[in-house]
This record gives sequence, structure tokens and C-alpha cells, in this order.
Amino acid sequence: MSSVDVLVIGAGPAGLAAARAARLSGARVVLLDASAVLGGQFWRHAATGNSAPEGHAVAGYPDEDSHAAAGTSGPDSHAPQHKWSRFTALRAALTRDADCEIVTGAQVWAVDRRDAGPPVVHTLVGPADGADRRRRVFEPRALVIATGAHERTLPFPGWDLPGVYTAGAAQAMAKGDGVAVGRRVLVAGTGPFLLPVATGLLHVGASVVGVVEASSWRRIARGWLPRPYEMRPKDVLSKSTELGGYVGALAVRRVPYRTGAAVVAAHGDDRVTAVTVARITDDWTPREGTERRIEVDAVCVGHGFVPRTEIAISAGCALTVDGSVRVDDEQRTSVPGVYAAGEITGIGGADLALAEGEAAGRAAAGRAAAGRPAAGRAGGTAEVTRHRAFADRMHRAHGIRPGWRSWVDDSTVVCRCEDVTAERLRAAATATGSCGLRSLKLSSRAGLGMCQGRTCGRNVEDLLPTAPLDQGRMAQRPIVVPVRLGDIATVQPAAAPSTTTPLPADRPQNTPPMKGRP
Repeated sequence: MSSVDVLVIGAGPAGLAAARAARLSGARVVLLDASAVLGGQFWRHAATGNSAPEGHAVAGYPDEDSHAAAGTSGPDSHAPQHKWSRFTALRAALTRDADCEIVTGAQVWAVDRRDAGPPVVHTLVGPADGADRRRRVFEPRALVIATGAHERTLPFPGWDLPGVYTAGAAQAMAKGDGVAVGRRVLVAGTGPFLLPVATGLLHVGASVVGVVEASSWRRIARGWLPRPYEMRPKDVLSKSTELGGYVGALAVRRVPYRTGAAVVAAHGDDRVTAVTVARITDDWTPREGTERRIEVDAVCVGHGFVPRTEIAISAGCALTVDGSVRVDDEQRTSVPGVYAAGEITGIGGADLALAEGEAAGRAAAGRAAAGRPAAGRAGGTAEVTRHRAFADRMHRAHGIRPGWRSWVDDSTVVCRCEDVTAERLRAAATATGSCGLRSLKLSSRAGLGMCQGRTCGRNVEDLLPTAPLDQGRMAQRPIVVPVRLGDIATVQPAAAPSTTTPLPADRPQNTPPMKGRP
């Protein structure tokens, strides 16, 4: 078991900022990420070069200066990235820091709560489909959870056809592999995220036939424009510049942008060949007679994001009514020594994630040092508050409305893993009189598949006639990710006391010490 000052889970904007802030405050840091490269989804990109063993030397990152000398941007030249210089600065600072151990390909699969302080964190290091992953267990003095969010896609007839992608999956393929999901692609859903997705698809050669935004111009204006004096000119300029870049890229290629509309059906036999787009009301109910059929070979759909809270829930962190992790002004959760930052505290974008990460890293370092004053830039709380206010405007303008349920007919698949239709889900709820999600999962099988409700969980809850007693239970996964029994079969029980039934813990005999420690 490795003892560590500050353990950071997740290497997106929030995690990178937290790790850097903790190091500037004097803490020794271990940064974990399941990917082979740093950056998270926001700064997703391809790994290059030969893979190196996990640890401080990170695979895929030759010396930054070698790219400058060669006159190229190296592995990052294939895709447009917003705030890329911020990422490269954070990456360079952390990868060159002897007191920051970076462990890529590290899958956190369980945590053990302790009577006092942050939990013990269990990881498997190596390719997810590998047979020889190495177990590592960390006992942090302070823990920062920055696991981000996963995409939410609302179901509609035909959404389970091949060729229907989430917007995030399409962006990941474009950024990470330089691959377009199709030749003729429609991007649909809600929120500003649709714009970089469409731009990324254009960059890798796709023909984007349109961007369809569910919110009307009237609702967008009602969300963004009130009380403009509350927004800093600097923030407005930054966001406007970013928006202008995306709009300009779409305008050059004459990509139509349509508001107050949604994809309500996908058509095809072996794969999608067309979609139906309809005008919708402000509560997202389709308007009869407005349907329009558009031929495509791929459609990318995204309706916002859901905080990825499995680890936080297992650690015992309290949630807010919207399912995000509850934090105070210093990003402290309800569990002593555990901090949260980024999208798991509420969806707000990269600027908010960076600000929250800095605040969490400083506070975690102070906790690890038993009260040592935290160094680094002050004013983090004010910056977080400002960016949260900006995020609130985004939610008012682009939040999901209840009329989407009318898109779903009885034959629409709700749980794709277990092929559960809306009719089967409702029938199970009626026949059993289920008031809890656990009993409904067992009777309908919705949420029992490989994704364990990540894709369907929120949709299942929203489609029920009455709210379940245990709302949000779909996000409770004591085993965070699927693991092989062989990977954990020889693990001995943890010695640390646990406030819950302990999961198997690790006692690796040859685990190297954290870099910089004796």
C-alpha cells in the first residue's frame, strides 16, 4: 500500500489543475487516469511514440522542445483544441516534476471507507483488456476526485441503430484518432458542446449536413442575456471568441444551424440511413406536421452530461438534488479529507473545472500538511463563483425539458445493454408496484447490463410515472468498473477499518515507492 500526500483521480482540466496547485503548495502528488494520455475528454488527443511503463515517465509525450525544433506541433497537430496552451503548460509542469507521480492506464475499481479521513483507493494498472494488470493501492492523506462526467443521450425510436453515436463519442474519435464517424453526418441535441463536435467532424473530413439545437432562440436568449452586468467583460470576450471560432468554421462550410428542433426518430435496417427532425415546443414536445426527413449515414446526439459520481458515492460523499457531489467553498465534500472538482460537482465547462481544480488542490495540500498554509494564487473562490454563475446561465438556456418523453413510443429501447423497451419498463413498474430502483432493475433488467445504468439510468428514472424513492440509485456502483475475478482473486482483505462491508484490498510486495519518497 502506497502512502501519499494528495491523490488525484482524473487527469482532465480539473485533475491537472488540482495536481499542479497541490504541488505548488508543497504536497507530493500521485495523479491517476484511466487513459493512456493526459487531458481527459476536453483535451483528448492521440498517444504517440512507444508505450512506456506506467509511473512518472508518461507514454506518448516526447520532450515538448523537440516538436518546436522540428517546426511541428508533434502529436497534437491533428485536431483543433481550445485552451491547448494551458494544457501543454500543465502537462509539462507535472511530467517534469519529480514529486508528482503520474500513473496512466490506472483504473480505479473500488474504494474502502475508513473511520476517519479519505478512503483507501484500489487500482488496476494496464490495458483494460490485458491479462496482467498490476494492482496498486493508495492510502492518501487527502483525496481529490475529478472524474468528470459522461454524456447523456435521450432515447428515441431507432437510437440503437448502428451509425447513431453520442456527440462525445464522435468527438473522441475525431480528436483521438482523426477518424470521422461518417461521411454525411447530422449533429443534434442541446448545448454549446454541439459546436466543437461539428467543428471537429469538419476537421477530419466529414460533411456535416446540419446542427440541430433543441432550445429555441427565445429560450437561449432568456437564459444567457438577463443581468449582463453580472458578467465580467474578460469572460464574455473569452467565451465570445471561442464561440466565434466555431461559428466561423461552420459558416465557411455553410453548415445550417437550426434551433427549436430535435431528432425524434432514426431510420434504417442494418444501420442508420436517415433521421426525422421535428420542430419542438419550449418544453420539447414535437409539433405535429413539422417533421422533416434527412438522409445521413451517421448522426451524433448529445443532451448534456451526467456527473460521473461512482467513486464519490462509494467514498460516502453526499450529493445534491441534481446528482452532483456537494462541496463547500474550498471544494470539500461531506467526507473529511475528500475534495471534488470539475464536472462531478455540476456541469460547467473547462473554465469552471480549472478554477475548482486549483481550489481543491490547494485545500487538499493544506489538509495533507495538517494545516500548513497553502501557497499559490489566491482568489480561487471568487473565480469559482464567477464561473458557476456562467454555468447557471448555460443550464437555463440549454437544460433538458420534460416534453422529450413524448418522443418515446412503446417499442423504443430504453436500456440498450439489456434491450429493455419503454413498454417493458412501464409494465414491470405497474405489475410489481415498484417504488424503488433496485426492485425495478431486478424485475425489468433496465440498468443491469455492462454499463450498469450509465447510459440509461437518468432516462429510466425520468420515464417512470412517479419519482422513485431511491432517486439516483443507478449511480451507486461499489465495483466501479468491470474487473476480472482473476485480477483480484489473490488480494487479501484490507487491514484498515471500514465503515462499510470491505471490498478486497491489495498488498503488492513489489510496488515501487512514490517518486521522491524513501
